[in-house]
Amino acid sequence: MPGASGPTNSSLHSLLTQLDEIERGPGGGVITFPGGRLEVSNLGKVFWPSAGSKRTRPPLTKGDLLRHYVRVAPMILPVLADRPLVMKRFPNGIAGAPFYQHRAPDKVPDGVRIERVATGNETRPHLVGGSLTTLLYTAQLGSISQDPWFSRVTSPGVDHIAIDLDPPDRLPYARVLDVARWVRDALDSLKATGFAKTSGAGGLHVYVPMAPGTPYESGFLFAQIVATTVAERHPKEATIERSIKARGRRIYVDYMQNVLGKTLASAYSARASEFAGVSTPLTWEEVEEGVEPQDFTIASFGQRIKDSGDPWTGLRKAKGADLRALRSIKK
Repeated sequence: MPGASGPTNSSLHSLLTQLDEIERGPGGGVITFPGGRLEVSNLGKVFWPSAGSKRTRPPLTKGDLLRHYVRVAPMILPVLADRPLVMKRFPNGIAGAPFYQHRAPDKVPDGVRIERVATGNETRPHLVGGSLTTLLYTAQLGSISQDPWFSRVTSPGVDHIAIDLDPPDRLPYARVLDVARWVRDALDSLKATGFAKTSGAGGLHVYVPMAPGTPYESGFLFAQIVATTVAERHPKEATIERSIKARGRRIYVDYMQNVLGKTLASAYSARASEFAGVSTPLTWEEVEEGVEPQDFTIASFGQRIKDSGDPWTGLRKAKGADLRALRSIKK
């Protein structure tokens, strides 16, 4: 598995130093690390113009994006390993127009993994996560978040599904946390375990481990039943209505991402939110106590790593949900 052994602390520290020197100097150059080298450019380009407006620091740059991924590399590489990636590229930062890129570029640096994967209608070359070179290469291309498939190139099925809680604008985040707890309660009734993370913007994701190789169709049905259960139990606060107008001020409990080729930003991804948020794994104790998305940004995430380590490891180690329990769920 590419990148399975993980980068060392000393190699990551060296990378941070190299990025600092390049950004302070010419703005572009070559970074080197064990097993790889990568040309980077325009590190001083502003990617988040207003992220520093209310603080003493300046706006955040492309260099800050690469430094974030260096810091979280030991935690994010296992999340991305063996998974096809979809890039949403922001070559001019969040103030510019982004575009999606599914196919891998024709030419990539050494150490960047490409595999041909079936998407249903076609087979196409995809970047595949798991190596430090690939992680930093996608950031160099302006891909702010890391967006992996729910399945791996080594398996046609999923090993987790996700419920995406999407609130309307300006809804207090405490309301989102309420719905997250109701998702957890619905999962408890199925004897399934949920793992929560901020989206890095205004929402929240609850991931549920599945038995390895679970068919996409089965994972989708599981997510649909959980989302529908939450919406039926709490119709004033939650909905599965896809029409934005019909949702009103309710939180959309979205299960529709759990299909082949769809993606969500991974844990530890930077996000193209104005405050430069990070999709941050939370303990359920933190959900109970209350957090705000702005608590977790690429500028402050180093301290989060020191304080909390890697709560997302539990998702990879947890037993997959027993789909037979769907027959016993109570509304």
